[in-house]
Amino acid sequence: MKRSFHRRNLPHLFFDEGIYFITYRLVNSIPIEKLEDLHKTTTNAVDIKQKRLFKKYDSIIDSLNYGQKYLASKRIADVVANTLHYPDGKDYKLICYTIMPNHVHLVFELLENNKGVSKIMQSIKRISARKCNLLLNRSGKFWQDESFDRLVRDDKELYFVIKYVLMNPVNAGLVKVWNEWKYSYCQKNYLVI
Repeated sequence: MKRSFHRRNLPHLFFDEGIYFITYRLVNSIPIEKLEDLHKTTTNAVDIKQKRLFKKYDSIIDSLNYGQKYLASKRIADVVANTLHYPDGKDYKLICYTIMPNHVHLVFELLENNKGVSKIMQSIKRISARKCNLLLNRSGKFWQDESFDRLVRDDKELYFVIKYVLMNPVNAGLVKVWNEWKYSYCQKNYLVI
């Protein structure tokens, strides 16, 4: 199994196989001062730091208090959903996703001979950004450059990740039952709730 590592603001460790949980967001969904505060308040232990940081980060984007909510539009959410389905069966097996008004949670399993998580995400973001900007009659950055990514280590973690992704609209107060959210998808073999 090959692996690669790179760092911008977040560390990224990618393997050429495995299941990944990825969260990516619109470019203006968290103000820079909030991000700086998040990084100041976390501990030093890497795994604990990453989990705490993600919970705080996700709480901010779930609040929907900042930036545009372009993904709340059916036309825009449909573009994003189609872009997520396109690599299914080519680079990855799509397990589940939820498209929130300002961010996306995505879980997939890499297939053999995939082009790598980094290139997959660059492609998804580039294609969806171009199409969404056209529909919105706007230009400029659409997605935040970095994504929050995590290799799912075992079946127990996968269960909780899928549950988290599908329950995100409920926990954010957008719907009462997870399957009422029209911008969620879960491959039936993985449905856990």
